[in-house]
Amino acid sequence: MTEVVRQSRQNVRENREIGATTILFGKDAGKYPEGNSVLVRGSEASLIIDPSLGVVARQEALPDVAHVVLSHCHEDHLAGAYLFPEAEAHVHEEDLPGWQSFDGFMGIYGFDDPAIAAGWEKALRGQFHYAEREDAQGYVDGDTWELGGDVRVQVVHTPGHTRGHSALFIEPDEILYLGDIDLSSFGPYYGDAWSDLEDFERSLQRVRHIEARHYATFHHIGVVDRPTFLERLDRYEAVIARREERLMAYLAEAPRTLAEVAEHRFVYRPGDAVAFAEPVERRSMGLHIERAVRQGRVREIEPGRFSADVV
Repeated sequence: MTEVVRQSRQNVRENREIGATTILFGKDAGKYPEGNSVLVRGSEASLIIDPSLGVVARQEALPDVAHVVLSHCHEDHLAGAYLFPEAEAHVHEEDLPGWQSFDGFMGIYGFDDPAIAAGWEKALRGQFHYAEREDAQGYVDGDTWELGGDVRVQVVHTPGHTRGHSALFIEPDEILYLGDIDLSSFGPYYGDAWSDLEDFERSLQRVRHIEARHYATFHHIGVVDRPTFLERLDRYEAVIARREERLMAYLAEAPRTLAEVAEHRFVYRPGDAVAFAEPVERRSMGLHIERAVRQGRVREIEPGRFSADVV
C-alpha cells in the first residue's frame, strides 16, 4: 500500500511530526480558506512556512520562530504571518511587492472590477489579517536557510501559480513542500494577473523529477509518499489538457469571444457561486487561447473572436 495521510474533517489541532518537521494541518484537510502550514525546528533556529488560519488557531502553542517563509504571496498563505512581527520575512523576489505593500498585493490578482476589488480588500484585511512587511526579503531559487545541526530548507522556484511560487525542500527529513501545487482534483490554478500557464507546466515537470521521501501540499492532500505523489501529479496535470480539449471543442462549434468563453466556464463548474469566477475564467482560458493561436490551432477570425477548425 502506498502511504496517504488523509486529513478529511480532522481537527485543526492535529499535527504530524517527521523528524525536525511538523505539519500543522488546517481544518477540513486544509480546504480553502484553511491550509497546511509547516514548522521546521533546527538546533539554532526555527522556521515556519505559509502560516495559515490554522496557525492563528494554534497561536498559544507556537514556538518562537526566526523566519517566516511564504511559498508565494497569496492571502491564505500569510494569514498567520502577523503573529511573528520580530521574525525575518521571506518570499520569492518575484512576489516581494505583494508583501511589501497592499497595492502590490492587489496587483498579483489584477481585479479590474471595483466592486470585486473592494470586497476582496475587506476580506484580506479582516479574515486573512493582511499586514504589509516593508522589511520582507526576497529569496531566489537555490537559497537555503541553515537552522542548525543538519536541518536546512532550500528554495525550488516553481512559478506559474504566481511569478514567485516556490516549493521548499526540507532536509534531512526529505520533504518536498509543494505549496499550491496541491495535487487536487480541481487542478492547477493559473487565473491571476501574475499567473502563467506554461510556467506552471514547466514547474510540474521540475517537481516530478525531485526525489523525496515525503511530499506535502498546502491544501487537501496533506502528506504522501513518492508513488502516490506521482499518481496524483499525473491526474493533476491532466486537468490542463482536459480544459484545453473542452475549449477547442467549444471554439470549433462557432466563433466565440473571450467573454463567451468565460461565461461558459472551463475552470469552475457552471452555477458555482464564485464572485471572481469571470476574471479567473477570462485569464485562465485566455492563456490557453493565446497558446493555441501561436500554435495555429485557433484563429482570430475578427478582432476578439476566435475559432478552432479542428478539435
